[in-house]
Amino acid sequence: MIILLHPRSTKPKNRRFPLAVLSLAAVLDGKEDYAIVDGNADPDPQATLDRLVQTGNVSLLAVSVMPGPQMVAAIPLCRHFRLKYKSIPIVWGGYFASLYPDAALNARYVDFVVRGQGEETFLEFLEQLRTTRKFAGVKGLSYKDDFGLHVHNTERPLRSPNDFPWLPYHKLLNAEKYIVPTFLGRRTVVHQASIGCPFRCTFCGVVPIYQGRQRTEAPERTTAVLKHLQRRYNIDSVQFYDNNFFLNERHSVELAKCLEPLNLKWWCEGRIDTVLRYSDETFRLLKRAGAAMIFFGAESGSDWVLEEMNKRITTSQTLQLAERIRRFGIVPEFSFVVGNPKDPQRDTHETIQFIRRIKRVNPDAEIIVQHYIPTPHPDGMYGEVEAKIEFPRTPEEWATERWYNFTTRHDPNVAWLPKKVKRRIDNFDLVVNSRWPTVQDIQLPAWGRALLQCLSSWRYRLGFYAYPCELAWAQRFVSLRKPRLESI
Repeated sequence: MIILLHPRSTKPKNRRFPLAVLSLAAVLDGKEDYAIVDGNADPDPQATLDRLVQTGNVSLLAVSVMPGPQMVAAIPLCRHFRLKYKSIPIVWGGYFASLYPDAALNARYVDFVVRGQGEETFLEFLEQLRTTRKFAGVKGLSYKDDFGLHVHNTERPLRSPNDFPWLPYHKLLNAEKYIVPTFLGRRTVVHQASIGCPFRCTFCGVVPIYQGRQRTEAPERTTAVLKHLQRRYNIDSVQFYDNNFFLNERHSVELAKCLEPLNLKWWCEGRIDTVLRYSDETFRLLKRAGAAMIFFGAESGSDWVLEEMNKRITTSQTLQLAERIRRFGIVPEFSFVVGNPKDPQRDTHETIQFIRRIKRVNPDAEIIVQHYIPTPHPDGMYGEVEAKIEFPRTPEEWATERWYNFTTRHDPNVAWLPKKVKRRIDNFDLVVNSRWPTVQDIQLPAWGRALLQCLSSWRYRLGFYAYPCELAWAQRFVSLRKPRLESI
């Protein structure tokens, strides 16, 4: 038996289908005996791992690991597993292992790393593990050789989702646990209709994994999968987890025409320049097909910063899109990565002023403000910060408070971002998101929304963001009195 472990990464109310381990399950289904253990649904995954080993012939533990909370949760589970079951190999995959394969392999409890798209690599790795144990030819695999040295095989070409079987949702212990209420509907699921992204923004952690490549699922297959989920689980909405959902207008039109009869509401991610080129008729079609909100990486209010990021968009395009998309009733969600390493103060000032301009042309636009944290990048990290940062060498070091806060962007603690500038970014974020609380927070009561808007309106109007103590208090007060969704 192969155990596919998805360590806990979020609160139960934010639980979604564990797409990473389901993708591996899809290529194993009908060929291998396997079990899925999801820490987001299982209250005691360690006990479940022990039970599976004691009752079955377990030959491998395969762990999907994202940076941040999931990586922290993976450490004690894998450490315990290695201490009790020394002969069973452990392989890590997912974003953390793909970005930091050496750090992963530096853990005594990690024997192998599958980098990037894992389906084919995992199958070939299994074959070698059970036969010759000659791993040098398995593309996308990293491992320790007989001397303990790290070996990183060549990258594996990216395959289309069409080349792999459907995800076996029925193999989850209780699929209903993953169908949750969101601002989109009462029964929301997630789906990934493509993998990778064809752009090479220098701040983005997707680029080093997929190397500027993207493969997209056929619209007919996307529709068929969602029809199946609609019939079996009565879903009414979808969050698409693609890095770049809108490949081009022709593809978007074809997909929207397929989705329209399903009458589902959905959220996705798109490129500003790509969507801005769409005709009015395409915008109307997207709305009819269920597009409720589209996430766009605006990234900065400064064209000089966007050029350094290799973002290949301009601030004027972002403003044009913000104004134009409003006419079609689709909410844009603009994300900003603030804190340019060369001039963080200027970048912060110009981005704050730019966000205010967006809000003037489209008050419904949602705003996400994030601190810039670098990741390894084949084209050189944004801001030329290679000499200014040294990443941790082990998962345990990544799990320390300093690096956990870095990964989650709570407190990046980087040399180029003065504390005064960081406070201004955080204070502005608190003010703007109190003035316009997100529609995505379905637990926020009307009185709480009104309270936050009332307390923040004068600050936003005057551009006074310093010391927003009353807003921090109000956020906590409202949060403590939110109705709680069922946690099981």
